[in-house]
Amino acid sequence: MPRMLDVSEDVRAEIGDAEADRLLVGDNAPGSYDCTSCRTPGDSEQERTSTVLFVGDETAVLAFAHATCIPSQVVQVAEEQLQGAVRSITGSEQDVQGGPNPEQAVLGITSGLVLIDDELHPALVVEPTGAIARPGTDGSGGDEFLQLLLEQGFDPVQRMDQVPEVLHGWSILLAMGQLHAVLQPGTGGGSPVAWWQAHAPLQVTEGWRTAANKSQTVLVYAAPAGSIGQQPREDLLRDALEKASAGGVLVAAAMPLAGT
Repeated sequence: MPRMLDVSEDVRAEIGDAEADRLLVGDNAPGSYDCTSCRTPGDSEQERTSTVLFVGDETAVLAFAHATCIPSQVVQVAEEQLQGAVRSITGSEQDVQGGPNPEQAVLGITSGLVLIDDELHPALVVEPTGAIARPGTDGSGGDEFLQLLLEQGFDPVQRMDQVPEVLHGWSILLAMGQLHAVLQPGTGGGSPVAWWQAHAPLQVTEGWRTAANKSQTVLVYAAPAGSIGQQPREDLLRDALEKASAGGVLVAAAMPLAGT
């Protein structure tokens, strides 16, 4: 029986017309599957299903998702990250490589729920372990992490009781029920690339994932090294964010779940 599959032009270009056609007539497509975004069951015979191709340097993995969760697309990820997904590695390693600096500053990430107008919003807090220099400089200009993010479209946080504006073209890759990456637009309108990615898929709480699937949006906060710290509880994390905001060293943006 033909499957209700969406195969985007980008995915078709990567896997070839023959493979795409086989998928569409049901030869190589699963009937039932676990959505690569929300991890709940799906059925490609009963509901529209997106084909999502994760592409690394040497490996490509075709996954399936509810079309209502994410569109069919190609997502560029690091080979190490993709191999981790293939092996279904679980872990809570929180240091990540990447960031706005090609020198690969080490960033830390904390996930938590933020209460705004009596509604819980899933949030990520990104903080480097040290000062970030502008690419191509020797670092003598001091920490330019905030300025680089402002240039990318993040907004200063004046008050924590306001939801940040959506940063178009960026998205959060929540695959196989775990946090994998923050994606930014590719150069020249190409496929999304990872601005930030986990060494191993990062576990998030059931409450965080539920809130993210409900809103389809994640709030991303960022502050310079030493502004937030690793807070063991969400109330302490909120206090640290409030202090960073009051000190004028907090920026934020809202990003949709994996989508461009």
